Amino acid sequence: MAYPLIYVVVVVLVLFLGLLVGYFARQLLANQQLRGAQNEAKRLLEEATAKYEDMLRKAREEAVKVRQAAEADSRERRYELQGMERRFNQKEERLDRKLESVDRREQGLADRENQLEGAKAQLEEIRNKQLHQLELISGMSSDEATQELLHAVEEEIREEASRRVREWEERIKDEIGDKAREILATTIQRCATDVVSETTLSVVPLPSDEMKGRLIGREGRNIRALEQATGVDLIIDDSPEAVTISSFDPLRREIARVALNNLVLDGRIHPARIEEVVGKAKNEVEATIRNEGEQAAREAGVQALHPELIRLLGKLKFRSSYGQNVLTHSLEVAHLAGMLAAEIGANVGLAKRAGLLHDIGKAVDHEVEGPHASIGADLIKQWDKSEEVAQAAAEHHGEATTTSALGFIIATADAISGSRLGARRESLEQYLKRIEELENVANAFPGVEKAFAIQAGREVRILVKPEQIDDLGAMRLARDIVEKIESTLQYPGQIKVTVMRETRAVDYAK
Repeated sequence: MAYPLIYVVVVVLVLFLGLLVGYFARQLLANQQLRGAQNEAKRLLEEATAKYEDMLRKAREEAVKVRQAAEADSRERRYELQGMERRFNQKEERLDRKLESVDRREQGLADRENQLEGAKAQLEEIRNKQLHQLELISGMSSDEATQELLHAVEEEIREEASRRVREWEERIKDEIGDKAREILATTIQRCATDVVSETTLSVVPLPSDEMKGRLIGREGRNIRALEQATGVDLIIDDSPEAVTISSFDPLRREIARVALNNLVLDGRIHPARIEEVVGKAKNEVEATIRNEGEQAAREAGVQALHPELIRLLGKLKFRSSYGQNVLTHSLEVAHLAGMLAAEIGANVGLAKRAGLLHDIGKAVDHEVEGPHASIGADLIKQWDKSEEVAQAAAEHHGEATTTSALGFIIATADAISGSRLGARRESLEQYLKRIEELENVANAFPGVEKAFAIQAGREVRILVKPEQIDDLGAMRLARDIVEKIESTLQYPGQIKVTVMRETRAVDYAK
C-alpha cells in the first residue's frame, strides 16, 4: 500500500511543478507581449509626433503665404482707394467749376429775361396803339377782325383739303383700276373653259325611214303616247333617218331622247311599252343627274356637299341661260372665283364653293317664285348651312346689297364667265330690241334726263333732272317705271330699276 501513496505524492509534485512552470512561462510571455506593445506604442507615438510636426510646419508655411497674399491684396486695394479718392476729388472740383458757370449763366438769363419783359411790355404797348389805329381805320373791332381772318383761313384750308381729296380720289381710282385689270387679266388667262351652247332641239338617229311609221303608229297613237308621257314635241319630217325632239325644257328633252333610243333599239313600240320605257328613262336621267353633280363637285374641288345640293347641281346640266349651259357656267365661275380669291388673298375653298353654288336656284326657279339668286341663297342656307356662301349667292346679281368680299368675287367671276366671247348666244337684234324697249319705257316719263339698260338688261339706271324731280318724286318715279315694265314687257327673272338724282357743281381754275 506504500507504493501507491508515493505515486500519488509524485504525481502531485509533478502537477505542482507543472503549474508553477506554466505560471512563470505565462508571466514571461506576458512580459514579452507588454514590451512589444510598449515598443509599438512608442513607435506610433514617434510617427504621430513626426506627422504633427510636419503638419504644423506646413500650416505655418501656409499661414505665411496667406498673410503675404492678404498684405499684397490690402496694398492693391489701398492703392485703388487712393486712386478713386483722387478721381472723386478731381470730379468734385470740376463740378464746382461747372456750378459756378451755371450760376453765372442763370444770372445772365435772369438779366436777359428782365430785359425781354421790358421789351415785351413796350411791344404790347405799341401793338395796342396799332390795333387802336387799325380799328379806327377799318371800322371793326379786334375780335371781329380776328373772326374774319379765321373764317378766311378756314375757307382756304377747306378748299385746299377738297382739292387734295379729289386728287387722291382720282389717283386711287387709277391705281385700283390698274390693279383690278391686272388681276382680271391674269385670272382670265389662267381659265380656259370650253363653250357649251344649248338649243331647244335634239335629233335622234333612226336605223331606217321605216322606223318613222312605227313611231307614228296606227292613227298616230304611238307618237301621241310618247309626247304625252314625255311632254315634248316629236317632229317627224322628211329628214332622212332622223327624228327631231322639240322642247324648251332640256330635262324633258333628255328623257324623251333616252326613251326614244331605247324604243328604237328594242323594236317593240306600243303605248304600254312606251310608258314603261319612259319610266326607265326617267330613272336613267335621274342617275345621270347625280353623277353629273358629283363629277362637277370633284372637278371644282368642293368637298362634303349635301346630296340634295349635288342633285340640284346635276339638274343644271339640263338648264341653259342665254344658250350657255348652266352647269358648265357654274364650274367656270368656281374656277374663276378660286383664282380671284388667290390673287387677293381670300379663302380659295370658300370662293370655289360659292362659285359652284351661285346659280343653284336656277334648278328650281321654274317651281319656286322669286329671282334665282334669292332662291339659291335659301337652298344653300337649308342644305349647306353656310351663311357666307348663301350671302354671296344672293348678292351675285346685285339684287341684294353687296357687302362681303366673297360677294364681289362671285359677281366678278359670274360677269367674266357670261361676257366671254361665244359664252352666251343671243341674236343681236333681240338683244338690242330688249335694251331699247327698256330705255324707251324709262325715257317716256317726264323729268327723265337719260336712261341706261345695263347688265344685259337686268338693270335700268335712270338720271333725272334735279330741278324737276325731288327725292320723293324719284321714289315715285321708280315705282311707276317698275309698274310700266311689268305691264308692257316680257323678260326672264327680274329687272332692277335705279333712279339717281344728284346736283353737281363744277368750276375751273384759269
